[in-house]
Amino acid sequence: MSNDESDEQQAFRAVLPELRVWDTDLPVFDPADVPDVPLVLFHRWFVEAVAAGQAEPHAMTLATVDGDGRPDVRTLLLHDADDRGWHFASHATSAKGRQLAARPWAALGFYWPARGRQIRVRGAVSAAGAAESRADLGVRSTGALAAALTGRQSEVLGSTEELARASRAAWDRARAEPDAPAPTWTRYVLAADEVEFFQGDAGRRHVRLRYRRTAPDDGGGGWSRELLWP
Repeated sequence: MSNDESDEQQAFRAVLPELRVWDTDLPVFDPADVPDVPLVLFHRWFVEAVAAGQAEPHAMTLATVDGDGRPDVRTLLLHDADDRGWHFASHATSAKGRQLAARPWAALGFYWPARGRQIRVRGAVSAAGAAESRADLGVRSTGALAAALTGRQSEVLGSTEELARASRAAWDRARAEPDAPAPTWTRYVLAADEVEFFQGDAGRRHVRLRYRRTAPDDGGGGWSRELLWP
């Protein structure tokens, strides 16, 4: 070990090799017995993750691309998943909002270690209308509204005191005006053209099943399925 390493780096390298994954009994996943569409399997796996005690199963990563073609990623919450696609929300003026406006394609990632599972979703993203975006914020908590009213997401912050003042004002308004508008708040929908389901296996024989949307002009516009090497 180098003498130039900090105490923090030494501590990190001491614990990292000792970590293990999926220290539990993992379910068996038979890719031959799956629904025709990925949304049904997503719903099934999501409910099973909740039943298994997975913390925050609706948390997901969102990957976008910036103006220089560089990938960007962050964690946010799933708001719905239906026949239109996977729903999430943010300010249109945020980094992710600007990136999606310029390049409306994205990928989502879900990881549920309680079941040894992950799901990857890729596709085109569209912004919902103003009414749907307002309704999205209207059903969330006072804290979510306060955060939306604080605004200026992804901008440079001068100090924590500045944030504290803006947050207090936003909370006061959210409590006094439960229907207060946040004009830049936008609901987005990712319409998947590819969804992959990954089931971990203790013997490292992981099962990867990928759904791919078939072209509408093939007469069906449905989904094909294929297995991938782990």
